[in-house]
Amino acid sequence: MSNSPRNLIGFILLTHRNTLQIYRLINKLNRMFNYPVIVCHHDFSKCDLSVNTLSKNVLLVRPHLQTEWASFALVEATVQALKLMYEVPDPPDWFVLLSGADYPIKTANQILDDLNSNSYDAYIQHEKITYETYKYDLRPSILWQKNSYQRYCTKSFSFNYAKKYLVNLNLEICFEHPLLTKPFLPFSKKLACFSGSQWFCANSKAAKYIIDFHSQKNALTLYYSKLKYADESYFQTILANAPDLKLKNDRRRYIDWSDGGSHPKTLLMEDLPNLLASSAHFARKFDIDIDSNILDELDKITS
Repeated sequence: MSNSPRNLIGFILLTHRNTLQIYRLINKLNRMFNYPVIVCHHDFSKCDLSVNTLSKNVLLVRPHLQTEWASFALVEATVQALKLMYEVPDPPDWFVLLSGADYPIKTANQILDDLNSNSYDAYIQHEKITYETYKYDLRPSILWQKNSYQRYCTKSFSFNYAKKYLVNLNLEICFEHPLLTKPFLPFSKKLACFSGSQWFCANSKAAKYIIDFHSQKNALTLYYSKLKYADESYFQTILANAPDLKLKNDRRRYIDWSDGGSHPKTLLMEDLPNLLASSAHFARKFDIDIDSNILDELDKITS
């Protein structure tokens, strides 16, 4: 392990909006972790970011990718940031993947002690996605796993049928059973599909494994590059199938999905007790335009 606090932990930021909140997050990380390595992939096509105001420990991925929600560009942006982070002379022992809407809810010592006192290589939500769960498990609590099977483990074919004097017919056939999908998917008994939250943290061993795996441009990478929501399965599948990595099925992130829909609840002052009771290191999502008081309060608690 490194002795310098600066090199114990680094941060990868995926940002695209609300520059004031991005600056606030960077300044908070600098104060807490003594100017750690921060690699930021900022989508300048969405909003500008004043590069000259950033501290020297902040590195920018150049050129930036144009990112969209659920696009494979989020995966590529993350990998490019990882490459940049682990090319620096003294790279960090750990990295944490954050969005611009994240914020720490534990002190620096609590976070570092937790990471360094365990034998895990990564903290990442990863659930095995199987046909049996998709087809036969009726529990409402695993709806997202069923959705994951549809996203990553089925194969659809579209046909356009036109006949003289008849209206065009658009038909779609979807293969679901593994015996039918096997020729079209990269998964096998040796390479299972996993899914979970996009946000995770891992050590340098896991980071280098991701970088090396992605650089091979193998069948798995090619397959996910054509899918939506790849950011919620690609890294999970790589790490969970790695023979020499030990994973904790915990993203160390507080996220409230109680509002329903495809985006989590924006956290407010009313959520503070739940944040403090959580074992998570970071929480999301926050919005200073809606409630900045909760960030002020977290600054006092985590200083």
